[in-house]
Amino acid sequence: MRTLTIEPLTKEAFAPFGDVIETDGSDHFMINNGSTMRFHKLATVETAKPEDNAIISIFRADAQDMPLTVCMLERHPLGSQAFIPLLGNPFLIVVAPLGDEPVSGLVRAFVTNGRQGINYHRGVWHHPVLTIEKRDDFLVVDRSGTGNNCDEHFFKEDERLILAPHQ
Repeated sequence: MRTLTIEPLTKEAFAPFGDVIETDGSDHFMINNGSTMRFHKLATVETAKPEDNAIISIFRADAQDMPLTVCMLERHPLGSQAFIPLLGNPFLIVVAPLGDEPVSGLVRAFVTNGRQGINYHRGVWHHPVLTIEKRDDFLVVDRSGTGNNCDEHFFKEDERLILAPHQ
């Protein structure tokens, strides 16, 4: 099994998979009579159908034992999905490029700095949320609507990957 190299999250490296939601280097302008800086359009919420709605939820995630064997990835074909950390903790991201199925050899791993969120583009393969802390909270912006919006792919045993953040 291949051990994933965990890369620091940057806008450039993550661009094939989605948006990095952060203020550093982002467009902004002043509002509210000059008392507030608005960092504008950090990500775009994607929905497949006009009748779909963008919704806001909170996910409370528990850490998984590490090293983690990455056995599966999921994708949301009908909408994007954003994760914004609420407690300021770094978290892990495992992604693969768009395609009918994820390719094990193209899977990448990233770690945030705790002040970055991410927005997976519609259809991007990714692992379910991976917190580093024992428990963590995330503001999630995604799609509500009819139709199946979660495909799962389980890797064959010889395609599985290892995520080992403490090595």
